[in-house]
Amino acid sequence: MVRWRSGTVTAVRRRWAGAVELDVDLPDGARMRALAYPALVGEPEPGDRVLLNAGALLMGLGTGGYALVVALPDRLPPDPPQAGDSRDAGHLVKARYTPLQPILLGVDEEASPHHDRLAAADSVDGMPVVTADLHSALPAILAGVHADAPDARVAYVLTDGGALPAWFSRTLAGLSGHLAGTVSVGQAFGGDLEASTLHSGLLAARHVLDADLTIVAQGPGNLGTGTRWGFSGVAVGEAVNAVATLGGRPVGSLRISDADARPRHRGVSHHSLTAYGRVALAPAELVVPDGLAPGLAAEVAAALTPLADRHRIVTVPADGLDAALRATPVGLSTMGRGLDADHAYFLAAAAAGRYAARLLG
Repeated sequence: MVRWRSGTVTAVRRRWAGAVELDVDLPDGARMRALAYPALVGEPEPGDRVLLNAGALLMGLGTGGYALVVALPDRLPPDPPQAGDSRDAGHLVKARYTPLQPILLGVDEEASPHHDRLAAADSVDGMPVVTADLHSALPAILAGVHADAPDARVAYVLTDGGALPAWFSRTLAGLSGHLAGTVSVGQAFGGDLEASTLHSGLLAARHVLDADLTIVAQGPGNLGTGTRWGFSGVAVGEAVNAVATLGGRPVGSLRISDADARPRHRGVSHHSLTAYGRVALAPAELVVPDGLAPGLAAEVAAALTPLADRHRIVTVPADGLDAALRATPVGLSTMGRGLDADHAYFLAAAAAGRYAARLLG
């Protein structure tokens, strides 16, 4: 449950789109690194008293290793300018029934300027959609797309398996200008557009953001329990089904690694094998980069053999992808490992992006 702390802001540190990092001193003399979302709690300043949810920081979680600002109790932000007794500014509630639930304008609500365009939308018109388990795959997939199709409009659909606020992601902030936009779906929020479901988010990516291609992945903070079914990445299989239902072309980015110390994630991660092999009922094109180390390549081929009855396994040339990955506008990191430490992981994601780009013709 929640581990509460109260403290005083002593310094405003880094800030990026939608988030600000703080130093907060506690009454017992301890100092905590904290993160605030100004759109929810207001703009913290040195000297402000803040209420913190410190559980993730105290537990030592990697991705979520901040105390999170719940409120500035002595200096509350003003109410939004829109009237609070109508739906004119939207009625899409996310992070529902939690103390910080935001009320937002859904892209397809009647008050939305995009409502008429989406009211009867039922297809993404064959759009390639790359599905990925981890948020860390996003910049690598994008690098692979733009290596072959530099002018392609690429949208990102943020699902709610990891961080709910899009603002948490420094990666996403760093990709500003390189994406056509972000659609936050389900309980996730803070994207350029808000959608209630993955299906409506995909339709918005195609018909509002005019995307040529879309990437679907959860936010930072993958949940895994070490069991076959207990991980947030099962949603990848559900994303394949949604893409197919809407007439899109699912392209599976595989989680491949020879650097992960955990046997269940070596070769092809059990996350990918379960999501594509058990959850995805519609066929997808699963992409493997060529040039993997021989032992890893053999391990990957063996793991994917049972999936070939439903999916098409595609091998994609990797020439030029290393250079594209090294030129990304944001740093690459997965589970604390950078590009050189887990090259196969990022290469596999970039290869999926390259394959999807080539489907654009």
